[in-house]
Amino acid sequence: MNKDTIETMFDNLQNEFDIEIPNDGHEARFLMKLESDNNTTTSSSKTYWRPLLAVAASLVICLGLFGVFNQDPEVVDLASISPEYSKTQDFFTVTLNSEIAKLEAERTPETELIINDAMDRISRLENDYEKLKIDLTESGNDRRVIYAMITNFQNRIELLQTVLNYIEQTKTSKEISNESNITI
Repeated sequence: MNKDTIETMFDNLQNEFDIEIPNDGHEARFLMKLESDNNTTTSSSKTYWRPLLAVAASLVICLGLFGVFNQDPEVVDLASISPEYSKTQDFFTVTLNSEIAKLEAERTPETELIINDAMDRISRLENDYEKLKIDLTESGNDRRVIYAMITNFQNRIELLQTVLNYIEQTKTSKEISNESNITI
């Protein structure tokens, strides 16, 4: 607003201002009313609860913030990316379980050492897969991580199949050597 409009506004409102002096003792009456209102609203029970409520509210806020900021992101795997990857993961999981069952069925005292070694290697590959799941979560579905996860599945299956083939070859060679010993 410019200066002329303010002056015209005050000129228009000149007779509307309350400029009378209050009655004697007005200030004392006002202070007494203020004190009486203050005394009625401040009871002893409310005074004790206010600090406790403030502390409790602070704790609730701190715990809420702690919970929000310390949430671990949900670990993502192939199945959560897309339906196609879900089918892929299901296929590999079923195949792995089937191959492990076949390997366990071949467990004998002669194959114990090789099967235990294979299961240790499978365990290490599974640990690598868990790390890849964390990498996938952090990278935002990076294709390189997805391919590494699929390769990990393939490596586990290939390892199991190699061990099963080795066990079969060992059995076959023992059978042939036993047959040749019997015919001689």
